Parts: sequence; C-alpha cells; structure tokens
Amino acid sequence: MTLKISILGSTGSIGRSALSIVDKERKKISINILSANRNYDLIKKQIMKYKPKYFVISDIFIFNKIKKTFKNKKTKVINNFDSFGLNDKSDICISAIPGIAGLQPTLSLIKISKKILVANKESIICGWSLIKKELVKYKTKITPIDSEHFSIFQLLKNHKLDEIKKIYITASGGPFLHLKSKQLKNIKPKDALKHPKWKMGKKISIDSATLMNKILEIIEAQKLFLIPNNKLEIIIHPNSLVHAIIELKNGLSKFLYHQTSMIIPLANAIFEENLNIEKFYKIKNNKDNMINDLKFQKVNNTIFPIIKIKNRANEYTSTSIIINAANEILVDQFLQKKIPFLSISKIIMNILNDRNYRKYAIKKPKNIFQIKQIDTWARKLTINKIDNV
Repeated sequence: MTLKISILGSTGSIGRSALSIVDKERKKISINILSANRNYDLIKKQIMKYKPKYFVISDIFIFNKIKKTFKNKKTKVINNFDSFGLNDKSDICISAIPGIAGLQPTLSLIKISKKILVANKESIICGWSLIKKELVKYKTKITPIDSEHFSIFQLLKNHKLDEIKKIYITASGGPFLHLKSKQLKNIKPKDALKHPKWKMGKKISIDSATLMNKILEIIEAQKLFLIPNNKLEIIIHPNSLVHAIIELKNGLSKFLYHQTSMIIPLANAIFEENLNIEKFYKIKNNKDNMINDLKFQKVNNTIFPIIKIKNRANEYTSTSIIINAANEILVDQFLQKKIPFLSISKIIMNILNDRNYRKYAIKKPKNIFQIKQIDTWARKLTINKIDNV
C-alpha cells in the first residue's frame, strides 16, 4: 500500500529532510501536495522529481513564473489552500511552514489528512484552539515533530498528568553559551546564525541564540499536553542529545536520547513502528560515551535575559500571539542589522508591560481573522517600540 504524503514548506530544512526520507522509500511513498514560497529553482526541481498532484506557491510572482513553466504538466500549480476536495486526501501531512503563515495551511490540510506531523510551533502557539477543533471534527491525529515535543509525546505515553512532577525541555545554549554578558552587545547576525549543533533556518537559529525558541516551546507544551507552567523547566544541555526529561512523582525519571538530526523524529513519526533508522540516517559512532554526553546546567539569566518572561508567556489567552508576532518582527529587524541583538529581549519585555497589552492579551479569538487582528496590533506596536529605542 502506497503512503500518500503532503509537505507544507517543502523547500525549508524540515521539508528537505522529509523528502530525503521519501527518496529512500519511493516505492512505498507518493507525494500528494507540496507547498513553498519563493525558492524558484528548488520548486522547479521538486516538481520535476516528485511530480506531486499539487504544488501550492504563496509568492504570486514565483507562482506565475512556475505556472507558465509547467503549463501542461500533471502537477497542478495553485496559489491557495482552498482548492482541495475529498479526493485529495493524504495519509500524512507534514506542517513545516515557519511562522504564523503556517496556521491557515495547517488548518486547510487537517481536513484532508489522516495524520498531521507539526513542526510549525507558531501554529500551535497562536491557533491551537482552532487546530484542536478541526482535529476533532475531521478525526485527524496529530504528532509534534520538533525534537523536544516529539520526545515529550513519546515519554508521556502510558503516564497520566498527575504522575508527573516536572518536565524539562533542554536547550543547547546556542552559539553564545560561553560568552560574558558584555560580549553580547556587539553580536552580529552572522555570529547568531552559527549554531554549534543543528542546521536550521535563519529565524529558528536566532531564536536559539536568544533562547526564545525555548519560551515558544514552553507555550507549545502547555497547549499540546495540558501541562501547567510550574511543571515545565528549561535547562541547558550543550550536546543536544537529550531533548526532554520527565521526572515522575514515583522517584523515576525518563529521557529520550537521539542525535541532532530531524530525520530521526520525522522517520519515527511517519513509520511509527518496525523502523530501522539506518536506512534514512547513518548513526554516528560517538567518541564520547553516553555518560560524558549527559551534561546539564541551569540557564544563565544574564546571558539569556529572555528567560525572565517564561512565567508570563502564557498568562492570558492571547499573550502567546503577541509574543510570537513581536519576536518575528524583531528577528527580522536584527537580521537586517536594524536593531542590536540585545534589543530582541528588551523590546519583548517592554511590550508585556505596555499599557494596552492586557486589552489585547485577554481576547479569545474565535477565528483566524481575530488572531490576525491581535497579531497585526502586536507587530505595529513592536515597530513603534523599535522606532523609540
């Protein structure tokens, strides 16, 4: 039986990792839907190689260019996610469009997918109430595939929430773990993009450098697993081999250990059982043994000041939407060299103390339009804060 797979964000790092798994199982997997934004050359190659039933392209210029190129081909090149019917169902959809831009596509594909593998934390953070409703309506299963949440998902099997004393989400510490606070003043984008362990896109690399990725993961864990904030902690684990730890009330602790490749959680989520990972990823023979790999330390609030907002990150219904929107703007501004590195955390904390913050944070959006209203307000406020820095 052929497994029909769709990938949202097929030209990104997670999308390419997923397609590398497909390459090893071409007889067992067919590509149903691919989507991307503006990487013309890679979109063209993917259409020719995988021959998906649909290719959704969000950038209108690239869409028109690709549509002309593949005018008479079997792949239908479209510009929106409203064109799918019941005949376009997938067994699995991998949601990997970065940012809040991934929310609407995820909601659209839930309707025609048996299972959604979510790597887009912003969709969960901003639109979990909408996603949860659609999952129930269409009887679609969901599996998180970010390494931390995939680990928590696996570790919580056969455990009830009241058995859990603490859940630790690990952070590598990024490229600045061993710097002194005064050295952070002169950080350039090229420095922040050099992650010591993972190969990732620009946005997530900056989030890793500030530790904002862990704040977002805390929010995501609260929504996905109904875990209260006081049971969640962030700890530094430089080797990035243990991705989450659960501490049980019975005195036992469990962790999941795997090498720094998204192919491992992806392949396990796709195939679920009887998987030999060596078919898709060559396990490295570590020179250090596991004992030497298991080093953990507390987060230094001076090097990672963003950690101070952990207890406020989910304080109101829409706080997470505001934090996410502000962070997306600030990361983009930093990458364009328009703000210094330390301004990212400073401005986010400033926004949480703004006189109008609570007015928007307490709102309970019932649809994407209302989510976007809060998102837009937060983005405008962030720009104003930047101008006044």
